[in-house]
Amino acid sequence: MMTVHEVSKLTGVSVRTLHYYDEIGLLPPMELTAAGYRLYGEEDCSRLQQIMLFRELEFPLKEIRSILASPAYDREQALRQQIELLELKKERIENLIAFAKEIRKKGGHNMDFKAFDNKKLEQYAEQAKKTWGETEAYKEYEAKSLDSEQQKACGAEMMELFREFGEMKDKDPADGAVQAQVKKLQDYITAHYYTCHSYILAGLGQMYAAEGEFKDNIDAYGGAGTADFAAEAIRIYCEN
Repeated sequence: MMTVHEVSKLTGVSVRTLHYYDEIGLLPPMELTAAGYRLYGEEDCSRLQQIMLFRELEFPLKEIRSILASPAYDREQALRQQIELLELKKERIENLIAFAKEIRKKGGHNMDFKAFDNKKLEQYAEQAKKTWGETEAYKEYEAKSLDSEQQKACGAEMMELFREFGEMKDKDPADGAVQAQVKKLQDYITAHYYTCHSYILAGLGQMYAAEGEFKDNIDAYGGAGTADFAAEAIRIYCEN
């Protein structure tokens, strides 16, 4: 665990900014000491890296908060988009540098403004944002505006649902009790995040079983194999 000053020294993000990120629910610390001091863990630092990448790409803080808080957030997909955007940004900067060098070399006036064209980067950024921000589920989630404490509570309750899935792993995924647990999960998402239609739930199930952060977290709560078990139960539920 690290204090806010240690995180600031490690990352270059000011203490004041870290305090602000906590206040708006963007980066709440993992723990608070009895004296009220913030303590950050590895997951918090990983989240801060994501925030810094989004900020480098000029995403507004409100959008970043909603993207990271959404149950549908896929870190690997976000990283792929961030890499593509950063490569486009690099390409544009390299073109501008070459353009400036050409002006310096030749002198005089240059009426070619192609190097300033930012459409390609803007179009990809808009498409990336649409992945998160233009679905009805995302808009519904954003309208609910959960604060940091509510986000923590809902996250813990979601993991409790997966712990219950873990206790059912000896059953057939099609068993009535397991299918009732899927319905319980669907109803919870609808009540606290967005209307979880079956097609949305099916997509979430696929994401739970994919290698990555979601699967690791679910298996940490429910035991090894819980994510795959829950995903299969969700698949059966949605198909029926």
